[in-house]
Amino acid sequence: MIKVNNLSKIYNGYRVLNIEHLEIQKGESFGLVGNNGAGKTTFFSLLLDLIQPSTGNIVSNGIEIHTSEKWKTFTNAFLDESFLIGYLTPDEYFNFIGELRGLSKEETLAFVKPFQVFFNDEILGGKKYIRDLSKGNQKKVGIAATFIGNPEVVILDEPFANLDPTTQIRLKNLLKEIADRKQITMLISSHDLQHTIEVSNRIVALEKGKIVKDLITNENTMAELEALFSI
Repeated sequence: MIKVNNLSKIYNGYRVLNIEHLEIQKGESFGLVGNNGAGKTTFFSLLLDLIQPSTGNIVSNGIEIHTSEKWKTFTNAFLDESFLIGYLTPDEYFNFIGELRGLSKEETLAFVKPFQVFFNDEILGGKKYIRDLSKGNQKKVGIAATFIGNPEVVILDEPFANLDPTTQIRLKNLLKEIADRKQITMLISSHDLQHTIEVSNRIVALEKGKIVKDLITNENTMAELEALFSI
């Protein structure tokens, strides 16, 4: 599904990302972990053509990112609040994303309805603009919007940050259920090791821009990651 070859990004002479080879299979739930500055957000930004690679390339579903925009038809992402439109209400924003995907308002509502418990009755039907919502509720809107239109690839950066414990658990269960039901290729970056392990069937750890661990998740994964980050 996603193939990475000789990918690097250099800022001011410093190589912040250096991945020789990486393949992510179709339908895989892929967790990306690492300390601040490890290269996680840089990698996701390259996946979304927000920045250009210094070397190498990424191919998603046979389409080379950075040379074609066709990958946008099957890829949705939420990295931060800059992906939102602050002067819209959540309902207006969902409908806007739905229109981009060729959906009616009724079809769009059907996509976000499963998120009702996650929203905790604070999102749909409200009159507040997105810019006036709390950071946590803004994140809820952004995450839900990524699943509108049956994307084949979903990319989420730090989805558990700024959410209270109850909402984190609801999100974790929701992501697991969606991944199992829809076979979406889901890429999640997070500092929360436990939640990331629970929603991913594979974990890759970055350190100084390089892959230092590539694990199929099992009962020993947490111990391996704790040992890695305890060094």
